[in-house]
Amino acid sequence: MRDVDMTVTADDGLPLVGTLTLPAGPGPHPAVLLLHGSGRLDRDANTGRLRMELGPPLAAALAKDGIATLRYDRRGVGATSGDWRATGFADNRRDAAAALRALAVRPDIRADAIGVVGHSEGAVHAMSLGAHPGVAAVVLLAGFARLGEDALRWQAGMIARDLPALVRPLLPALRALADRQLARIKTTSTDVARVVGVPMNARWMRELLSHDPRPDLANIRVPVLAITGGKDVQVDPADLDEIRRLVPGEVEVHRIPDLTHLLRRDPGRPSARSYPRLLRRPVDADLLAQVAGWLAHRLRETPQEIRAAGRADPPGGTKTS
Repeated sequence: MRDVDMTVTADDGLPLVGTLTLPAGPGPHPAVLLLHGSGRLDRDANTGRLRMELGPPLAAALAKDGIATLRYDRRGVGATSGDWRATGFADNRRDAAAALRALAVRPDIRADAIGVVGHSEGAVHAMSLGAHPGVAAVVLLAGFARLGEDALRWQAGMIARDLPALVRPLLPALRALADRQLARIKTTSTDVARVVGVPMNARWMRELLSHDPRPDLANIRVPVLAITGGKDVQVDPADLDEIRRLVPGEVEVHRIPDLTHLLRRDPGRPSARSYPRLLRRPVDADLLAQVAGWLAHRLRETPQEIRAAGRADPPGGTKTS
């Protein structure tokens, strides 16, 4: 396994700087584009003290199965220039599509064997890329399958439920304040706006609130693996049922007990307050093995082999756990 620098040119010419992890042995190799969650995240899903560290262990797990991995720094993060706060949700999706195209033209990569793995926001973008002709498989880790505003409100409700007892009497007032700020964001027209005196990525929020991933899910014709943790407090695990219903082809869904949104397991009560403690642990090894094994099975086969096996457009076989 070896890491090489790779720069993707976005549609507007901005260089997106990243890392391509190549497995041992001669190419061309099957490959995966890794897309991270929301926020000021670098190529490994790290921001400040919140270090998700998803990139290196997933790339290593995939490399053992002969699969390359591309991941890159978001706009205005790490080695990629630009303004993170002025970047929209749709910009992130377009950048992901540009990275997919750049991966497909490399001579050391098999253009007919490229998958997309997305976590959280990245999973929603992976749903969109799943309909692209160059994508052979899609993995959705904690991806929501409802209108963005509905997903955000569900998340806020779960986090509010976990507030300390002393704060709970203030919940009605806090909800009213949140509703007012949300309404204000919807009326903004600038990329960046101040909310409670703090500059925030207003265009990203407006686009997220109005985004509905369900049409994208219905357009995917390649195999899909969807995994959400039973202890996720940011994405409703029940959305797995909607993913299974909407994807017309081969789809496998898993609700993993004790798995959190951070892709670490926690036997305790689901809580965002446990995040600092959980981030001191590595990403769940069983999850990494499951994703790598599933992708290896799909990406090692050529499209001709898939058609010969009768799985070109299967009738929606599913597995759930």
